[in-house]
Amino acid sequence: MRKLQTVLFLVIANTAVLFSQNTESVQEINTPVQSAIVYLYGAEVSHSKQINLSAGRNKIIFTGLSPKLNSKSIQVNNTGDAAILAVSDAINYLANQKESSKIKQLKDSVSFFSDAISQINNDKDAYVTEKSMLLKNQEIGGKEKGVSIAELKLAADFYRSRIIEINAEVFKLDKKLKQLNESFSKSNQQLMEFNSKNNQQTSEISVLLFSPAKATVTIVLKYIVTDAGWAPSYDLRAEDVNQPIELKYRAKVFNNTGIDWNDIKIKLSTADPSQSASKPVLSPWNLDYNSAANFKYNSKSYENNTFGHSQSAEGYIQNAVSAPAPYSVAMDGKTGNSKNAEPVKLEEIQVSELSAEFDIKTNYSIPSDSRPYIVEVTEYKLPATFQHFCVPKLIRDAFLLARITGWEDLDLVEGPANVYYGGVYVGQSYIYTRSVDDTLDLSLGRDNKVLVTRSKVKEYCSKKMFGSTTKETFAYEMVVKNNRKTPVQIEVNDQLPISPQSEIIVEPIETSKAEYDSKTGKLTWKYNLQPGDVKKIEFSYSVKYPKNTSIQMQKVRMQAAPDFK
Repeated sequence: MRKLQTVLFLVIANTAVLFSQNTESVQEINTPVQSAIVYLYGAEVSHSKQINLSAGRNKIIFTGLSPKLNSKSIQVNNTGDAAILAVSDAINYLANQKESSKIKQLKDSVSFFSDAISQINNDKDAYVTEKSMLLKNQEIGGKEKGVSIAELKLAADFYRSRIIEINAEVFKLDKKLKQLNESFSKSNQQLMEFNSKNNQQTSEISVLLFSPAKATVTIVLKYIVTDAGWAPSYDLRAEDVNQPIELKYRAKVFNNTGIDWNDIKIKLSTADPSQSASKPVLSPWNLDYNSAANFKYNSKSYENNTFGHSQSAEGYIQNAVSAPAPYSVAMDGKTGNSKNAEPVKLEEIQVSELSAEFDIKTNYSIPSDSRPYIVEVTEYKLPATFQHFCVPKLIRDAFLLARITGWEDLDLVEGPANVYYGGVYVGQSYIYTRSVDDTLDLSLGRDNKVLVTRSKVKEYCSKKMFGSTTKETFAYEMVVKNNRKTPVQIEVNDQLPISPQSEIIVEPIETSKAEYDSKTGKLTWKYNLQPGDVKKIEFSYSVKYPKNTSIQMQKVRMQAAPDFK
């Protein structure tokens, strides 16, 4: 008997041990985003939580995560001896979000307005019914028996006064009903807005662990999300031509992941989070002419206050200044949310193959509303040489250039820059890093203290015919004056036409010792002007062409204008 009891005891004990080992301890964890590595498009967010594990299997469910996470990017690790058995993710469409006081208040308002509207409709219906009854019962005294004049007058007075009262009450009710309907509509729309933000779907990540004993561990969870990113934004400040340039490196960070980032540590990166984990393979590296040198000045884009590469003047000014342009993240000015926010527009930019990272010293909060939020990255003091540049044929203004060397070590990403010179906002430029040169040219805008004029010298212009040939001669004069108190180096550009036809012959007559490129027709003068110096530049050329042909001698541009035909 005792042996049987002993055997039963051992069986029960072993069963209890096996049962305890097969049971799972389930914990739901809701922990906010603690840090994020924000890429140009995409972000890696991190959560961490200290958790008490029981001996055996433990299932930890991280709830309230972004619905835009990439399942293949999930990484989980812990600080203890617990073994990670499995990791899975799912979308929770029925997550019970805590109802905020604002939503409760809006629900009460909607209910109040709805009840008030129903009551007014009931009162209005009663008046309308009474008026209908009065209008249907207008016979007095029957068809055979008439009524006296006094009775008829009393009845008419009653009908008239009562219908007037009913119409007045219905008017008041209609006016009040209109106000209530407007208030109901606004409250209901606001409630829908809040509900769409607070009751949207979320993701969950389940982590199954096995712990040999009770333990306290810290679990770190990381994953990649889409609909987040950053774009560079710069401030360029120059006080004078004999002082270094201050470059403020900023980033505009947006978050549309569905989860707010509150007071988190941010790191910015130019890496590509979608890169494969496979070993890298070198592809052929083909050298070509620098495309930056082929950009031409585009007066239309300049005057329309756009910024971009088309504002380069003759391939030299890479960053012409214009008025501020809108940031590429499109917003409608409303407080959006991740479900209803405007999609963010993307553009392709070039970045170095060797990715750069920027540790942001201050924590930031980035709500999930698609709006760009300014993040301070770093500041540089850059030694620069200054040079003036002008193309009087296009714009009769001199532009001040800052030429910076060693910019490759700054990890700049091409993007817009607000330019300040002498404490005054000049406009918006564009830092264009595609140049292979070791010098980065930044335009600081127009310098009104360097005057430039260009005029046609009519007395030296002529049109003559010789047999079957027509010869036209053109002459121009440019004047450059330095009104600064310091010397300036200036480069002046103009051009002669070039002929693709053998019958049309262009001959330079006078170029004032310009550097002449016969392939492009470009004329270049470089001067060092002392304070108050005036430099006069004269150049002329002739064009010969067949007598019976017509040639457009003037270069024109297209411009929009009103049409009143």
